[in-house]
Amino acid sequence: MVQSASFTEETGLEVNDLKGNAEFLARPVQGRDDARQIAGLQRLCRAFVETPETLLQELVRSAVELCGADSAGISIERKDGTPDRFYHWVATEGVYAGFQDAMLPQYPSACGVCLERGRPQLFRVGKRFFDILGVDAPLVTDGLLLPWQAGETRGTIYVMAHTRDQAFDREDLRLMTMLADFAAMAVRHQGQQAALLEQASRSAAASMADGLAHKINNPLQSLTNLVFLAQQDSTGAEAREFAERLMPDLQRLTMLVSQLLAVPSAANARYRLESAEQSLHASL
Repeated sequence: MVQSASFTEETGLEVNDLKGNAEFLARPVQGRDDARQIAGLQRLCRAFVETPETLLQELVRSAVELCGADSAGISIERKDGTPDRFYHWVATEGVYAGFQDAMLPQYPSACGVCLERGRPQLFRVGKRFFDILGVDAPLVTDGLLLPWQAGETRGTIYVMAHTRDQAFDREDLRLMTMLADFAAMAVRHQGQQAALLEQASRSAAASMADGLAHKINNPLQSLTNLVFLAQQDSTGAEAREFAERLMPDLQRLTMLVSQLLAVPSAANARYRLESAEQSLHASL
């Protein structure tokens, strides 16, 4: 539920919808260096292609630089979060850089209001909020907060000023809208990369399992032959007794290796590898 007007007094947070916000739209547009903004966006595109793992940090760095912000950050809503640890600050820059990896509660939260409304917000953070969290941090005197979503993953990207009352304008909002799209693409790309790595790991496990099976199979056949011959030896009663006890274990191990060689599914490779190793140790 969107918070009421008492939200500010109760929690020290003020979150105002920017849709049709006359006060914000009336702010004079500050001159920004167009060439610098283009260079910043080019840097982001390069990071997306060459070093995607750094893209979220590059995004907040660009937000500080291109919007003239004092701080910037990106939060992700944790699917496994608890009410006390719900929003994860995965990237921070500027004055708030020390809050990298901070975990914020589900309530009170400007991020939660932004995600519920699904639109850009103008926000401020007073001392009351930090008292509730039990932390010491500069107040947010002006800030832009935008939602983004990548599949089922949601989050926000934000820029903040800590001493200025009207630090940002509609041109900053336009730029932050692009950066929010970049954030969504970065998170989606990271998820796809993780899936590919997982798939690659499973393929590697399949190869390891097949290799292990072949390594076990050759000496196992030799040992099985020796035990079989010992069973047939009519002159050595002790050897024949030992062979009789060992043969059932060898047969189980032989069956296990046969199953391992016969099932090439990469999806089950890790399970098969672990099971084979455990059974091998138990049998030997």
